[in-house]
Amino acid sequence: MSPSDRPLTAMIDASAAPPDCTAYEKAGGWQATRKALKTCTPDDIIEIVTQSKLRGRGGAGFGTGQKWSFVPKKPASEQRKYLIANADEMEPGTFKDRLLLEGNPLQLIEGMLLAAYAIQASHGIVFLRGEYHLARRRLEQAIEDARHNGWLGENILGAGFSFDIHMHAGAGRYICGEETALLTALEGRRATPRSKPPFPQTGGLWGAPSVVNNVETLCNLPHIVTNGARWFLSLGTGADGGTKLYGVSGRVRRPGAWELPIGTPMREIIENHAAGMQPGYTLRAFLPGGASTAFLDATALDVAMDYSSVEKAGSRLGTGLAIILDDRTCPVGMLHNLEHFFAQESCGWCTPCRDGLPWVARLLAAIEDGTGESDDIEQLRRHTKMLGTPGRTFCAHAPGAMAPLASGLKLFRDDFAAHITGHGCPMRHAA
Repeated sequence: MSPSDRPLTAMIDASAAPPDCTAYEKAGGWQATRKALKTCTPDDIIEIVTQSKLRGRGGAGFGTGQKWSFVPKKPASEQRKYLIANADEMEPGTFKDRLLLEGNPLQLIEGMLLAAYAIQASHGIVFLRGEYHLARRRLEQAIEDARHNGWLGENILGAGFSFDIHMHAGAGRYICGEETALLTALEGRRATPRSKPPFPQTGGLWGAPSVVNNVETLCNLPHIVTNGARWFLSLGTGADGGTKLYGVSGRVRRPGAWELPIGTPMREIIENHAAGMQPGYTLRAFLPGGASTAFLDATALDVAMDYSSVEKAGSRLGTGLAIILDDRTCPVGMLHNLEHFFAQESCGWCTPCRDGLPWVARLLAAIEDGTGESDDIEQLRRHTKMLGTPGRTFCAHAPGAMAPLASGLKLFRDDFAAHITGHGCPMRHAA
């Protein structure tokens, strides 16, 4: 495929050294920056991105241009503003941003520069997952390279706009994926979410207007600005514009991630790109967008992987990287593993999440170990209502944690019952 068919991954080979500024420019990099700073106003860039219908690729799917439009219009010289790249990729089953960071960090830098120009922010920060050591080294080198070549710093291209990027490595907390908890962590405080309003766009980092965008979202911007909104819209298969990084983990022949038109069906992703299930295994269900999305069963394989279609099917697109449940893996054990993770990662700020998630994890552990009781299934169902209803907890951590459990209790109820009546996991006993 040509680079225009694959805008994000055309220059990416994460196993090789990423391109430097010279190679990046030869491949078409920095064209968008020249266009933006020389011929466009900040409002022009916001309008292009709004028309492209680019939605946040971190999981929430909020309109990127709309998000930017809430930022006060004062120029960077009159008001301090921040542009933050959320690279704290802690969602289980998700690894797309790591590929972008390791394969072509200059693409992220240019995307950040364009977003910063649009909202008139002079300060950029990459909030990076602490375990991404290779990504950190390559990103640090790319930032220095961009500074040395005049793409970061004062008066870029003589256009009167200044912007620089600093990197912050996180300490390994899942809750930092929530944008307000991320901002609190950047301020050197305990990573707890904030109440809204004020929203970050008007009162974010240290009280200044701030925009937090996902790495994949930002990496789309150079291509949108260079080629236009209509071009980006033409890459999708439905109402949503552009391409999406999709991935599959689990017992497939070829786990990985691929850039495909947004709206590509899960069947095509699994059978064509992941090469189907491994011999002897059958797909039973899948989490379509990471661990905090609801299970869909094999009847949903032909659902288009876009925001509205997956929602109509009963789940969320999330990060777009699916976790496969096969017929030889215990769904109760899988759910216990997920809920144990979510319980550990609660920030502890609100009581339902702090105390409810460990209780859920203990119930699942008991069922898996053979000490579960008949009322435990109903107890779990009540917890999915108490913790999973938006507004009953301070942020979306607990509702996200309840998504796989609520759907699992419906799809795998017979498995739960068999664990209780048989005093343990039937698959373990069979082995």
